[in-house]
Amino acid sequence: MPAKPAKTTVPSSTHKVQYAFFPYARYTSVVGVHTSLVAFTALFLPQTSLLLWPSLADSDRPQSKFKDALTDNPAITLAWIVAGLVILQVWWAGWIRQWCFEYTSRGGTSDEIKMDRYRFDRGRFSRLGRAAVFTSCVALVFHATIVLFGAPFASHFFHTSLLAIVLALLSAFAPAYALGSPSFSSDASSFITRLNWTRLFAELSPRNPIERALVYPAVTTLLGAWLGALPIALDWDRPWQAWPLTPLFGGIAGYIVGSLSALSISALKWLTKENIRREQSEKQKTT
Repeated sequence: MPAKPAKTTVPSSTHKVQYAFFPYARYTSVVGVHTSLVAFTALFLPQTSLLLWPSLADSDRPQSKFKDALTDNPAITLAWIVAGLVILQVWWAGWIRQWCFEYTSRGGTSDEIKMDRYRFDRGRFSRLGRAAVFTSCVALVFHATIVLFGAPFASHFFHTSLLAIVLALLSAFAPAYALGSPSFSSDASSFITRLNWTRLFAELSPRNPIERALVYPAVTTLLGAWLGALPIALDWDRPWQAWPLTPLFGGIAGYIVGSLSALSISALKWLTKENIRREQSEKQKTT
């Protein structure tokens, strides 16, 4: 019986595009700047309150002025953080969308890339508006969920609303702006968008660095906010236990951890592929 010919594997052009496209050096620098500015927004932007309003710290429980600015009025702290995150998340989502465009336009001709670039630039503001509407809807869902988990409804309605906006900005705005907001339309584009959202945020199955940069921070933001609510139940009666400071900073810390984890895992996968490709090229040279 004649021997079967050896099966040859031809890498697809799609695989080559996915393998070579991502700018890891730029991604690392942008993530470093972004997470640093998020931490600055959470810890130092509310310090502006000291310049505008006198400190109202309880004299029976003295704190440093740094903590006073964060805990004296949680609503003002939340408002400062929301204002800073709106700017930061628009900037960060712009980078993610730019990388998505580079990812999908590498395989076409120059004319096709120019047309894609024209549509990309023309649809920027319309997509920004749809992402803002979607983020607002997510904030409403988060608000209802937080109340169902036991948050005060009437007495701290404004505080809970701002917390829901922070969580929506950190978890939903960038995916909505970069990937498109999911909708119930029947066209093919909306169907594909729904499938992508289901795979990413229901199945938690990111396949490339861009998707990891969107999924990991979203998941760890919500996880951090949930874990951050645990200290409120402790009977310590400290100023930093005021609602909703611990879920707020827990969610922000989770977002930073998720962003850095996505960067680390993507870098490790990239280094592993580089090492495998180097070994394969060396073997081909020796043979």
